[in-house]
Amino acid sequence: MPNLKDIQRRIVSVKKTQQITRAMRMVAGAKLRRAQTAIEAARPYAERMSATLGEIARSGIEAGHPLLEGRDSVAKLEIVVVTSDRGLCGGFNSSAIRRAQAIITEREASVEELVITTAGRKGRDYFRYRRAAQMGEHYGLETWVDYGLAAEIASRLSRRYADGEVDEVVLVYNEFVSVMTQTPRGAPLLPFRAAEGDERAESLPYEIEPSPEALLAALVPKAVEVAVFRALLENQAGEHAARMAAMESATRNTEDLIDSLTMQFNRARQAAITKELVEIVSGAEAL
Repeated sequence: MPNLKDIQRRIVSVKKTQQITRAMRMVAGAKLRRAQTAIEAARPYAERMSATLGEIARSGIEAGHPLLEGRDSVAKLEIVVVTSDRGLCGGFNSSAIRRAQAIITEREASVEELVITTAGRKGRDYFRYRRAAQMGEHYGLETWVDYGLAAEIASRLSRRYADGEVDEVVLVYNEFVSVMTQTPRGAPLLPFRAAEGDERAESLPYEIEPSPEALLAALVPKAVEVAVFRALLENQAGEHAARMAAMESATRNTEDLIDSLTMQFNRARQAAITKELVEIVSGAEAL
């Protein structure tokens, strides 16, 4: 049985850990509010961008774009896995990795070449040791997500798809649903598929200036960038929510552990006092 000093030392250590988890929970909560505001502002823009492309596609305008044209067969597949750079966020990263791994297992046998691109250190570390030969580019997410990073990722993927270096691109990330829920998603990014939208828009006439080709040339690459940016923002908000929940759980566990150790300390102290009293009484009776 540990002595009183050992128990007391452990209580002090757990209390220090509790201070750290409480601080991390507060920091994650503050970052979550900012990230949640960012993703709530980006979703309507991304949805409207996709819906606009859908309306143009249904309008009967005969114009195309390389990023909208699908392949007859998919021989080269690229999977973009979005995770976080840091841990201590429960099963947040592992859920996205499992979703990516399931897609790889399902599609690997039907393609000739598979490339794994990662955004976030956790995904890179996982696949680097398991599928090093299939690793592609890596993008760090150490700082706050900005549109420049999304544009850089989308530009590279769009160029590879347009040049025929890849036949399909799948984007895997955690979608932020609520503070307690983040859902892993595996969504096709290229060829870009516009939203269905309202069927009543089919009867509306469209006059496009200067030309449909110029509109699609400007709109489609921007839509791909917005889709990547939204995925990064969803992942960012989900990361902070998962970390806040994990630190909340860790704080509760430290409270339970402190209560248990305090009870153990009191019992040990009571046993020591009882032992001393017994020794005093025994000594008095011996005299």
